[in-house]
Amino acid sequence: MDLVSSGNETSAHTLENGRITIMFCSYGEKPQIFRLYGKGRVILRDNPDWKIYAPHFEIYPSTRQIIIVDVELTQTSCGFGVPMYDFRGHRDIHFDWAKGKGEDGLKEYIKKKNLIILYGLKTDLDIKEKL
Repeated sequence: MDLVSSGNETSAHTLENGRITIMFCSYGEKPQIFRLYGKGRVILRDNPDWKIYAPHFEIYPSTRQIIIVDVELTQTSCGFGVPMYDFRGHRDIHFDWAKGKGEDGLKEYIKKKNLIILYGLKTDLDIKEKL
């Protein structure tokens, strides 16, 4: 489940070639990195598959899309270079920001920031906007 933010790289990259990597790091005592490699695709709210996947998440007003990954390969590595961190809590900044924008403000923000990425690649949201 993906929230509105200042970029939309994952959408554009999955449109370009479908490839996606998800990396998990252990920040505790035992270092380890775990990667999932596969093909990704974006599910927008008006996609019929939204009804299948959305119930698995808490959907917020600022939820912009769901990224589906068909995992083809997994890999672990030592993680010896990963620093140790202590979790101190979640941030509410995004949700306060989104609430302040409101529904129309979020739509306008998406039009400004999420249709095309830094390299000029289109996102799923840009393609939808053109329809």
